[in-house]
Amino acid sequence: MLSSPEISDIAHVVQLAVAPVFLLTGVGAILSVLTTRMGRVIDRAHRIDGWIEEGKNPANYVDELSTLSQRLGIIHHAITLCSLSAFFVCAVIFTIFVGTYFSASIGGAVAFLFAAAMIMLIGALIMFMSEVQIARRSILIGPKSN
Repeated sequence: MLSSPEISDIAHVVQLAVAPVFLLTGVGAILSVLTTRMGRVIDRAHRIDGWIEEGKNPANYVDELSTLSQRLGIIHHAITLCSLSAFFVCAVIFTIFVGTYFSASIGGAVAFLFAAAMIMLIGALIMFMSEVQIARRSILIGPKSN
């Protein structure tokens, strides 16, 4: 049954939705970092492709291209998980508003959606840490020994 919530009810709902909105901001910041890292990986791969087209020996770049490909795949999965996390946070906010408007029992749905958002975010952060470790291992600082 559709009921018209009072302004105080709406104000309370807005207060409840503030925490997930801050979480959404954090997820957005992580997505920004991930897309920047993805852009750098793609730029490096394009640079290497250009060198190969100029006639440099492709064998010199096999390992690096393999590492870049692996990093790109991991970043892609992390972005997907982060995006799903943001989706679930938005669903939490939506469920809170709709549940209040229709006076429905939403506790279970909100808990499930929030848990799903956290699982996706944890997965994205694990992928991010994995990609950073691969990038760190692939960096050689100092002169190369032949």
